[in-house]
Amino acid sequence: MKILYGVQGTGNGHLSRARVMAKALAERGAEVDYLFSGRPQSQFFDMDIFGDYRVATGLTFISKAGRISSVETVRHNLSCRWWQDMRGLDLSSYDLVLNDFEPVSAWAARRQKVPCIGISHQAALRFDVPKVGNTWFNERLLQYFAPVDVALGCHWHHFGFPLLPPFVDVGEVSEEHGHDILVYLPFEAADDIIDFLRPFENYRFLVYHAQSPNGPVPEHIQWHGFCREGFRRHLAEAGGVVANAGFELASEALTLGKKLLVKPLLGQFEQLSNVAALQLLGAAQTMMHLSRDVMRSWLKSASPEPVRYPAVGDALVQWVEQGEWHRGDVLSEQLWSQVRLPDTWR
Repeated sequence: MKILYGVQGTGNGHLSRARVMAKALAERGAEVDYLFSGRPQSQFFDMDIFGDYRVATGLTFISKAGRISSVETVRHNLSCRWWQDMRGLDLSSYDLVLNDFEPVSAWAARRQKVPCIGISHQAALRFDVPKVGNTWFNERLLQYFAPVDVALGCHWHHFGFPLLPPFVDVGEVSEEHGHDILVYLPFEAADDIIDFLRPFENYRFLVYHAQSPNGPVPEHIQWHGFCREGFRRHLAEAGGVVANAGFELASEALTLGKKLLVKPLLGQFEQLSNVAALQLLGAAQTMMHLSRDVMRSWLKSASPEPVRYPAVGDALVQWVEQGEWHRGDVLSEQLWSQVRLPDTWR
């Protein structure tokens, strides 16, 4: 079986899940080509596991000052060439398309009648899981942004639906520094993050951000450009995580038993819904803006019990090979039976 794997490149969560799947697919000897879209090729990094991958324009969201800019998003996507990329993508040599909310490969598969299995957190939002800001437009977006034949959604809890647990690959925690805090707020301005963290001098903040601050950085703040291995090491060693409300990093924090403070990208339906789910589970504290009062309270909170999720990628690859793609419920039951959820989540 020859597979094309299409991955949405906006943000790093889809890439993290794709890395888990790439490892599982390689261990099974699967023949896979990878296609990424949503960001320029120069902005992809640590991509060796994907071999000779391809990059298409795709579709993406544009944000400013921690909020989705609807006008800029529409302008950008109208001017891009994703339609030409989709029509030019030849799938005649592929038996299956795996898709993580990537529009070029999904629409090409529909047009050329190649089976397409979607694996994404967005697919979980098709069910009646906790959601905020849901509209008719958002429902249509989930359905038609990257249409698939079989949609497998993943979430922190099954919520009574045939969902999959998160795809998590984290290092072992050999040592932990309780006053080290990992900070990943990619949609906030660098100078705003510095101002937000400045008063908390009794902690060391390990900030990962694509841009550098304009002014001097206080001694208790370490500023890093993105490095995957450094990020993974700091995540394992930190006492807590301050992040946006994306799905994958929160999944890693929950798996490692890190206390979590999230600030959603305002106007982004998925992140607002993630906040609702985390609040319902009592799995994180949240803030809608960079609030020092919330931060001060959260820093004093205790770390939660780790959530041990199974090797979802390995199980999913075996399920794909078996070919009974209409039985996602069987895979879901198999995986959740291996998870011991915290008592407070039940």
